[in-house]
Amino acid sequence: MKTFLIKLILFVLPFSLLAVSMDHFLSSSLSKSNSYADGEYPIWNCLYNGQVNSDIVIYGSSRALVHVDPFILADSLKSTVFNLGINGHSFRSQYFRHVLLLKFNKKPRIIIQTLDITSFEKSSDLYNPDQYLPYMLGNKEMEASTFTSFSSSDFKFPLIRYYGKKEAFLEICKLYLKPESNIPVRNRGYQPKDLTWNDDLMEAQRKLGMLEIKSDTALIKLFEVFLSECDSSNIKLILVFPPVYKEGQIFVSNWDEVIDIFRQYSNKYDVPLFDYSNDTLSFQKEYFYNSGHLNRNGAELFTRKLIKDIKELKFPE
Repeated sequence: MKTFLIKLILFVLPFSLLAVSMDHFLSSSLSKSNSYADGEYPIWNCLYNGQVNSDIVIYGSSRALVHVDPFILADSLKSTVFNLGINGHSFRSQYFRHVLLLKFNKKPRIIIQTLDITSFEKSSDLYNPDQYLPYMLGNKEMEASTFTSFSSSDFKFPLIRYYGKKEAFLEICKLYLKPESNIPVRNRGYQPKDLTWNDDLMEAQRKLGMLEIKSDTALIKLFEVFLSECDSSNIKLILVFPPVYKEGQIFVSNWDEVIDIFRQYSNKYDVPLFDYSNDTLSFQKEYFYNSGHLNRNGAELFTRKLIKDIKELKFPE
């Protein structure tokens, strides 16, 4: 029996080593892409490699990454700034980035947490799952963060998660054949949009009718953990609800109820909350490219408004 086991190990070992080597090659190559998977790889790389290291860090969804200009903030507040907005994700994934930030980077002095009407809404599936591919193997922290598009074996065994990922393989080929096309789409995490208004989101809302947001209790509790951690770590936290075009707000039947959740925790933890849903920007269509997202011009105006409000807080240097 012992001889059989030794022979089995000697037979399996070369294949295992080959699989691990191939997995490392694919992951290392794919993580170098600046544009694949919504351009999220450079952000994950900065987190894991300790390259964020900023005084002010911006958290949130796509409404963070396209709305808050870190360069205007850095210039006005005389601080280093990085935007960690993650497209299409609720607070759970944003908190996971927070955990990585504190683990591999210096602690920020200020966190600007942008909020959405869907920040605490539980998703049935994972948006843009390919952004996690290069970092998954043996990553227990990522596995524990309940990424529903993947199974446990995807984290434990090499190559399995790459099965059927044709577009990822094509991206790797392109990186080697046309490296000059690997152009960054985000700078310090920021991705402004030079777009004009389109009715896509408004039309979808009209077809769906009134929408009721169902906030997940577990996500709200996680948010409270986050607030408590920032308080105990002496990190200044600012909650921000960026502008939403006014006509787009009417499709959410319990809009005020969701905003009240943000106000409740703002008061409980004595954290400032800037709600721009009734700001003049929310009535000016020319600064939006859809009802929930500002274009570049709108983002610059909004960032300057945010800076003015932050300065009035008179945080110590």
